[in-house]
Amino acid sequence: MTDDQSIAAAMKVIGANARAATRKMASAPSKHKNTALRLAADQIVERQERILAVNLGELEAARARDVSPAFIDRMTLTPARIGEIATALRDIASLDDPVGKLISKWSRPNGLQIERVRAPIGVIAIIYESRPNVTVDAGAICLKAGNAAILRGGSECIKTSKALFDCLAGALAPSGLPENALQFIETTNRAAVGELLSGLDGQIDLLIPRGGKSLVSRVQSEARAPVLSHLDGICHVYIDRDADVKKAVDITVNSKMRRTGVCGAAETLLVDRAIAGKIWPQLSKSLRDAGCELRGDRAIRKIDSSIAAAKEEDWRTEYLAPVLSVAVVEGVTGALEHLEKYSSGHTEAIVTENDETAGQFLVGADSAILLHNASTQFADGGEFGLGAEIGIATGRLHARGPVGVEELTTYKNIVRGHGQIRPN
Repeated sequence: MTDDQSIAAAMKVIGANARAATRKMASAPSKHKNTALRLAADQIVERQERILAVNLGELEAARARDVSPAFIDRMTLTPARIGEIATALRDIASLDDPVGKLISKWSRPNGLQIERVRAPIGVIAIIYESRPNVTVDAGAICLKAGNAAILRGGSECIKTSKALFDCLAGALAPSGLPENALQFIETTNRAAVGELLSGLDGQIDLLIPRGGKSLVSRVQSEARAPVLSHLDGICHVYIDRDADVKKAVDITVNSKMRRTGVCGAAETLLVDRAIAGKIWPQLSKSLRDAGCELRGDRAIRKIDSSIAAAKEEDWRTEYLAPVLSVAVVEGVTGALEHLEKYSSGHTEAIVTENDETAGQFLVGADSAILLHNASTQFADGGEFGLGAEIGIATGRLHARGPVGVEELTTYKNIVRGHGQIRPN
């Protein structure tokens, strides 16, 4: 694909092929889907050295362009991460097949029997940036849920993503699945994204962007198909007056510093005024020892004048870097007020030994994932037992939180009768 006209024509073929594949995928036996996923896992492990070599070349090119450390981290594959990708495939294969699963059933006084059962969404297009593992996670989840998927990865990791995709796609036909159930857009021409956003003449049923704010904003503003997405992961940890100090320190450091470039990394720390003076020396030392830069409000800077002053924009920033903004709040009520103003609706955690306070926080905070005495880094489909995820949905319709296999289904209503007709 070269010029825009030929890209448009080629993309329409891809859309038509995906639609044709959905007819077979909707009734594909679970055994065939699971066989394909396990075979793909084996292929990825067998081709590990080749995949890592491709990835290394793209990492060197990215470093030459002086891209950010967080971006490099998202691009990087290691033997351990390759192992995690293969494990995720096998985990997805072991999940119950959602297609045809009974959600509910009921009877009507006229004798009609009604069942609501899960069904594939259809054709799903996933547009993503620097994480090559998304190629496998997204393709595998779509496949398990009986959908056809069109994958468009970022130009920075296009070769690595293609190497992973080949393992997945190569497992389809030998497992009895249509070859076009998964398709990968190899061109880096942005016109291909525009074609996907157009909906490919109605062939695309759902668009899922996974990447930075500019990508997601573009998809949300230009898409002519439904979009499932989130913008920022501005995640918070709130340390309550009744928190266990060791738990609070461990959870905060892990939430921020385990991996700073993931969307579940904490970006703001809220500390109850009643415990701030007591906990701050140990907490700040642990964060700084881990390499974290701190920016604080006036109240925390009165306790520790060495902290840089936070600006208004800090409370709205997804750093994806070892930087943490810190604010002192008036108890759980103050924490909830801060979240209402600044939260992106992704993930929030409370650290407290007071179950009543925890309950107030879990009910009052309106985010997709809420944790009590646990790190925000558990905001992950694999940690939820979903095998993997396509992303974290922060909207209120269809799906919230990790988007796994079940979240990529819809449902249909099946009505059984014995000759009933509706009276005039």
